[in-house]
Amino acid sequence: MADEAKALAEQTGNLPAGIGGAGPRHVAIIMDGNGRWATMRGRPRLFGHHAGARRVREIVRACPDLGVGYLTIFAFSTENWKRTQLEVAGLMALFRSYIRKEARALRDHNVRVRFIGDRPGLDKKLQVQMDELEEMTAHCTGTNLTIALNYGGRDEVARATRRLAEDVAAGRLAPECVDEETLPKYLDTCVLPDPDLVIRTSGEARISNFLLWQSAYAEYEFIDTLWPDFTREVFAGVLENFGSRDRRFGGVKG
Repeated sequence: MADEAKALAEQTGNLPAGIGGAGPRHVAIIMDGNGRWATMRGRPRLFGHHAGARRVREIVRACPDLGVGYLTIFAFSTENWKRTQLEVAGLMALFRSYIRKEARALRDHNVRVRFIGDRPGLDKKLQVQMDELEEMTAHCTGTNLTIALNYGGRDEVARATRRLAEDVAAGRLAPECVDEETLPKYLDTCVLPDPDLVIRTSGEARISNFLLWQSAYAEYEFIDTLWPDFTREVFAGVLENFGSRDRRFGGVKG
């Protein structure tokens, strides 16, 4: 895993800086507002989810020009199972359709795809599609797209802690070696840099259990735009705002 992380850093090291020359390397997005967008148009919620999936395509393709090397999107949370059976079934069908339709285009656009989350909790056929897409794009050296599917930040930390504890119990890891540098190696995102910027669309100002550990020092942008209306131009504007942020990581400039 450490070798892969180093290789990824080298791959994206030559990417242009973001808008204004000081843009984020890794952007994570909580894609919110699909249901409201559909309701405002008198359509069922799944209509909004399909519109949101089309928006993902545009934003992924915009990343190279905007200097974003890593994009992580929150597609389905561990809490989303509480939605109606109809909506959940529709979302799962949408995920299968998205992978089937977009796989070749993602590869052709040099996009490396990964999935994070509790994969065993998903349908077996969907898991196979996920595995195949990861394998198909494993050689790609452009945008790193990470899709959080059946993902929850607390669940991720709990699963990582369980694996860490197993290594300690088996003697593969000394207890005194467990620190904040060790735990991230057990997270789903172990080969990714931490996000610099987390965006949430639709006007809601909460993080909803997304990348809890990784976003400790990320900048947040909560915008009113509903996800299906989140265009390339809106994305560029948010990145422009990021350039004016004063990131001190707990320190004070002298």
